[in-house]
Amino acid sequence: MSLPPKPASRPDKVSLWRYARLFRADILSAQPARLYRAWMAEFRTPFFRSYLMNQPELIKTVLKDRPDDFPKSDRIGEGLRPLLGNSVFLTNGDTWKRQRRIIDPAFEGGRLRETFPAMWEAAEAAAQRLAPHAGQVIEIEAETSHAAADVIFRTLFSIPIEHHLAREVFEEFKTYQRSQPLLNLAAFVPLPRWMPRFFRRGTKASAARIRRLITALTKGRMEEIATGTAPDDLATKIMTTADPVTGARFDTEEMVDQVAIFFLAGHETSASALAWTLYLLATHPDWQDRLAEEAQVLETCDFAVMSKLRLSRDVFREALRLYPPVPMMVRESTCPEHFRDRDVKPGAQLVLSPWHLHRHERLWDNPDGFDPARWGTENGQKCQREAYIPFSAGARVCTGAGFAMVEGPLILSRILRDYRVAAVPGRVPVPVAHLTVRSERGIWLQLTRR
Repeated sequence: MSLPPKPASRPDKVSLWRYARLFRADILSAQPARLYRAWMAEFRTPFFRSYLMNQPELIKTVLKDRPDDFPKSDRIGEGLRPLLGNSVFLTNGDTWKRQRRIIDPAFEGGRLRETFPAMWEAAEAAAQRLAPHAGQVIEIEAETSHAAADVIFRTLFSIPIEHHLAREVFEEFKTYQRSQPLLNLAAFVPLPRWMPRFFRRGTKASAARIRRLITALTKGRMEEIATGTAPDDLATKIMTTADPVTGARFDTEEMVDQVAIFFLAGHETSASALAWTLYLLATHPDWQDRLAEEAQVLETCDFAVMSKLRLSRDVFREALRLYPPVPMMVRESTCPEHFRDRDVKPGAQLVLSPWHLHRHERLWDNPDGFDPARWGTENGQKCQREAYIPFSAGARVCTGAGFAMVEGPLILSRILRDYRVAAVPGRVPVPVAHLTVRSERGIWLQLTRR
């Protein structure tokens, strides 16, 4: 069995200019192969130092033990701030803590049960949309994007993707997704402040259009809350939650920022993960058949069914290992550090790469292979605790991690209950990093009814 596709690595030594060009084209293939074995790697230029960290103990220090000493790099926002404004994804310190105090209650365990019917309806709608394509070759990323966007709008605003504003946001986001990489070049290669930033043509205009549409949804919901007619969904919960410390709620602009990141994080990442999972199953029909058999339990909308989708959960977890939607995260040191015999100065960029960590040759058994059974092994369980961060970790772990681990296995199982997917000869997808880890030319699968 051939290994799942992985981008080719660049030569070990290239000029800074060549590296910048490679990086702008694709973050993943711009890195050298040695990073799949290195515990820590240093990148030097005349302007800065960056350190990529793969050693679990170092990652634990940065994300779990001392997160306040390693805030998110402000340079992350250089590429995403036109869309995300001052959202929880970009902020640090007291602002971030206040935002999380308001947002987190909406995603607590009990709320998953309450939002499950909306997820179920989105999964049903996804399966029905595929029906006319049975017997055809389809581009599956487009379908998973549609399904994930539908989940976001149903759970956040109680509207299906067919609603005119939801549809407009979704269509505009497709334009934005291809125009803007997840990390602006300045995030991974900190450039001097005077150097112009790399925005592709149309990125800012597209972000502005998305924010105008989200503002219309948000203002409409605020009016419904004021008149007592608002549905009890995630948007209402967040907009009516007061910060327990200050008593303040999000105003319209702040809520638009948060909705933008919910859409980016909840739609983009889920779409990426689902598409890669379906491709992996198309190339591993034995696992696909096992999931299809398990999926027969999906008969009525009941949250308890999730406990019966164990194989689906393990497969989805393995897809998140091989193709983590957010491939790299950047933190910044705020005080002098000494890591692995290196002095790390304040202001240095610390790159944590789920892409390399999840495939690290000194940590994982069969690191590049697809093996959902690994989660039951001693190595898999140890790595899951120490070297598996598809949703980050520590204080800044993704608020919607539990949400995603219900949505993904549910939609996956619902599709496979009715359909079989098969790989298309000659169309092997090549992973690249846009807003998330996507395929360079789409993921094409043959769809047939079971």
